[in-house]
Amino acid sequence: MTEKNTKMILCIEDEQEMIDLIRLILSPRGFEIRGANGGKEGLEIIRKDHPDLVLLDLMMPEMDGWEVYQQMKAGEATKNIPVIVVTAKAQSIDKVLGLHIAKVDDFIVKPFSPQELLTSVDKVLERKQNA
Repeated sequence: MTEKNTKMILCIEDEQEMIDLIRLILSPRGFEIRGANGGKEGLEIIRKDHPDLVLLDLMMPEMDGWEVYQQMKAGEATKNIPVIVVTAKAQSIDKVLGLHIAKVDDFIVKPFSPQELLTSVDKVLERKQNA
């Protein structure tokens, strides 16, 4: 069980190195980072633990990020959890789809700088807190 003021961030990603990198960047800032290897495992954790924020990769085997996102937004208990898409898929159409059509909270393109990740996480969590 985490302390009430510790924010739990779930990183849904099929590459363990990326989960480790995100943990390395965010853990020193007091976030609890959970990793899920792929979309199915990610959805199970989301439904069970209701993280404060989800970092979501788009290109994953079995279940891609958009499917995870749609299932999250369809669930009453999980639809208000903010999502930052973290992907190597940098085509502008994906960014447009993500930010304007699907309404993800933010969009980070790999490779990203630690500062870029921190800024995005802080911005999205602050927005959620003030909503």
